[in-house]
Amino acid sequence: MVKKEYYLEYKIKKNRPGLLGDISSLLGMLSINIVTINGVDDKSRGLLMRAESEDQIKRLESILKTMDTIDVVKLREPKLRDKMAVRHGRYIERDEDDRKTFRFVRSELGLLVDFMAELYKMDGHRLIGIRGMPRVGKTESIVAASVCANKKWLFMSSTMIKQTVREQLLRDEYSPKNIFILDGVISANRAGEKHWQLVREVMQLPAVKVVEHPDVFAENSPYSIDDFDYIIELRNEPDEEITYEAVDKNKMFQDSEFGGFNF
Repeated sequence: MVKKEYYLEYKIKKNRPGLLGDISSLLGMLSINIVTINGVDDKSRGLLMRAESEDQIKRLESILKTMDTIDVVKLREPKLRDKMAVRHGRYIERDEDDRKTFRFVRSELGLLVDFMAELYKMDGHRLIGIRGMPRVGKTESIVAASVCANKKWLFMSSTMIKQTVREQLLRDEYSPKNIFILDGVISANRAGEKHWQLVREVMQLPAVKVVEHPDVFAENSPYSIDDFDYIIELRNEPDEEITYEAVDKNKMFQDSEFGGFNF
């Protein structure tokens, strides 16, 4: 029988020597394998486990609830945020009102790249938007995640090295295994109908598309923010306001002879 992954998170009520050993022994007696274990935020601990049946997990849950040293927070099939929490020791911040929006600061680029790489590995169409001020790390995170996911990336519009606006792709570039990257500001201000026709073609592919400045993209295309599966916000500091006034000023530099770097 194929083993299935589960996620267990618990808060420690009474920390004492040997607590983790007791839980590990319990899992061993129930023939549940530990895949990864880590502290998650303050006094929580998270485990990724593998079990052959749900009965094993139900028995585990019933026993854990009798322990006065811990409180079970979650016991379920792991979500992506659960896996990230175990790997990095903390949960990714998520907007309470808009559940598809995830927030990062520049000091968390490693966590962001890992998160995006996991999104890239998913099959089928995924539309990801990333908001952030100029030079906060948007493009470098997108590319680094592509490398981490072992995917080829294609700039359809960008200012990473020089201003790029693609109007056609080579036949092998239409592969659903590729990551298609657009800059919403460049597509809106510099692209013609041929570019937008190409965008419409790419949107039909069962592939990952990443759009920098998704709000500008939505305002100037047939697509809306509701069409995005994930919105990522990247800031220099947690309280930084993301505005597009600075983006417009930055574009003046990008249009100059030596412009073009938009990290």
